[in-house]
Amino acid sequence: MGQIRGGCIALPARGRHRPRPGLGLGRRAVALAAVALLGGGEVALAQAVGEGPARVVVTGSVAERALADAPYAVSAVDRDELRAAGPQIHLSESMARVPGLTVANRWNYAQDLQIGSRGFGARATFGVRGLRLYSDGIPASGPDGQGQVSHFDLAGAERVEVLRGPFSVLYGNSSGGVISLISAPVRSPRLEAAVDAGSFGLRQVRVQGEAVLAPGLDLRAGAAAMEVVGFRPHSEAERRTANLRLNWQASPHDALLVSVNHLNQPAQDPLGLDRAQFDADPLQTSPAATQFDTRKTTEQTQLGTRWRHRYATGLLREAQVAAYAGRRDVTQFLAINQATQANVRHGGAVVDFVRDYHGAEARVRLALDALDVVAGVAADRQRDARRGFLNYLDPAAAPQVYGVLGAVRRNEVNRAATDDAYVQAEWAFAADWSLGAGLRSGRVTLTTRDLYVAGANVDDSGSRRFSYTNPVLGLRLKAAPGLNLHAAAARGFESPTLGELAYRRDNVGGFNFALLPQRSEQFELGAKWRAGALQVDVAAFEVRVEDEIAVATNAGGRASFQNVGRTLRRGLEVAGRWAFGSSWSAALAATALDATYRDSFLTCTAPPCATPNVPVPAGNRIAGTQRGHAFAELAWRSPGFGQVAGELRHARALMANDANSDAAAPYTLVGLRWAHRASAVAWLGGGWHAEWLLRVDNLLDKRYAGSVIVNEANARFFETGAPRAVGLTLRLVGP
Repeated sequence: MGQIRGGCIALPARGRHRPRPGLGLGRRAVALAAVALLGGGEVALAQAVGEGPARVVVTGSVAERALADAPYAVSAVDRDELRAAGPQIHLSESMARVPGLTVANRWNYAQDLQIGSRGFGARATFGVRGLRLYSDGIPASGPDGQGQVSHFDLAGAERVEVLRGPFSVLYGNSSGGVISLISAPVRSPRLEAAVDAGSFGLRQVRVQGEAVLAPGLDLRAGAAAMEVVGFRPHSEAERRTANLRLNWQASPHDALLVSVNHLNQPAQDPLGLDRAQFDADPLQTSPAATQFDTRKTTEQTQLGTRWRHRYATGLLREAQVAAYAGRRDVTQFLAINQATQANVRHGGAVVDFVRDYHGAEARVRLALDALDVVAGVAADRQRDARRGFLNYLDPAAAPQVYGVLGAVRRNEVNRAATDDAYVQAEWAFAADWSLGAGLRSGRVTLTTRDLYVAGANVDDSGSRRFSYTNPVLGLRLKAAPGLNLHAAAARGFESPTLGELAYRRDNVGGFNFALLPQRSEQFELGAKWRAGALQVDVAAFEVRVEDEIAVATNAGGRASFQNVGRTLRRGLEVAGRWAFGSSWSAALAATALDATYRDSFLTCTAPPCATPNVPVPAGNRIAGTQRGHAFAELAWRSPGFGQVAGELRHARALMANDANSDAAAPYTLVGLRWAHRASAVAWLGGGWHAEWLLRVDNLLDKRYAGSVIVNEANARFFETGAPRAVGLTLRLVGP
């Protein structure tokens, strides 16, 4: 485990697509960048790829260790790479550097990023499923396995770690992979102000300060305000974030960390496009988006704390306790017509819920000679007060006016809970050999209490409880100087989410008691080679899943799910870094994935469809997966000029539905960036410097679908990727 996991803004009138007065950053950003450039002085650039201190990771390990020594597939994207990737709004900017992981920007702030790891998470139509997400050890995934990353403080991160493969099962339910953000430590007083301006009306201001308040006590606080018009009509969005991190080193042995973050994000939803719409004009918006004024407002506040005590001597080396609590408030207007909502059993077209969540974890670490052991217990709770409303007021109106809050049609309380115990050990039993093993056992409880019982709308309350035991075993060999080999095997578990349990296949209503969790067997072989400035990581894997969860029916604006038997995922991941000469560096991340159904089944492809009627033969690809993707970078730096880099991103076809009747076409994107750091002493005083970044993404202006809405009932699968985009970032850092 390594780490303990431990007010809306009005949007413009519906249907409008125009530049807004906004934050007024464009001209000021250009002017400040010019001043920074003309300021001259000493220039200090980010370290070249492959240089500098060895990268470390904590995810998946008993204790912090060098990335090259971790006996499993894990990657770390560091602070310099996060800052060079863009305005630090989305993980999708920088995660292409990680093999085996797909992070697709939907270019729709009403939906979270589409994230998958070795095929896990592929079925998610919104949010993130099948992966565990953490920010400074605090879960961003709920007990039912659904999560989001919109509140991640990328500007304050030291690195983002990504664990793939068998050892991820030690994080419990729905841990097909792990993404963990680690905040940068505070070492001295520092102030940073930044502005971002770019294509499609992107404007952002950021400020962050950190200080050592007293010996052993430090504080970081930051805030950001972003707005974007978007390149498709009806896609405007705003985001306001605030983050605070207080760290107290009470003694050489005791440390206390407290973190608070807040997110407020109203966004319009342009919806996906069907095949005919996408082929005609991929930059258009579905007419349904403006007809129904589809939109979403999200507000979240979270508090987390962690206490750690380290023992100087003895068997017991460390004890930690962590706790967190938060609230997430979401209101979303969907594109569902009056006729569909006329069914008394329908829950309405406006989703409104308030989610209260909390959890705690305690663990101890023991060490004896060559043996390290960590053991702990964890509990996570989630309570959703969920309501549904009609999206119109007057049933007799003609034409109907949608996009307003109408009569209540759903009122229920959903709960999810997990309780876990785990142990993990690492044993260096010979000079060049080490053995890793772990076990996590727990249970998941999912319940709903129906508070809307009226006439034919009967009580649909229900509950499900699942238990699991996830073992993992791994072996590492130092085969030669700089060369480590590893092998691992594990059994994993993924429960249905509350949303997937919400509707039965017969559309009568109530919990889908027939839906089972999916269980997996995972295998991995890998190698890590370090030879001077050259670094190469390779991993081959196979994942066999039983009772895979997939869509069964689409009717009345809602989907029900079913277990469809066995699936098979096989693949190869390669990552490389090379610093050559005095100024050049290169990086590569490539993935090949074959994710298929091993059993045939029936599904629905278009509403109304109350009974699955479309055959999905064995051998079809799993919806939401692609056979491969790659990232490549070539960079050159000069002390006087800065760093110039070219980037290439390639993705193979992305399957849109289980029937494999449609897919997003392959694409290749080219990007350029220029980063520079210069002294700002001449105009801000001693100790200040300016950092600026100029990026051109999709240089060749490729038209492509960057993501798909998997198994979308109306075949509006395609979410258009951004055309050519220019972005400018200026940071002033000091003193």
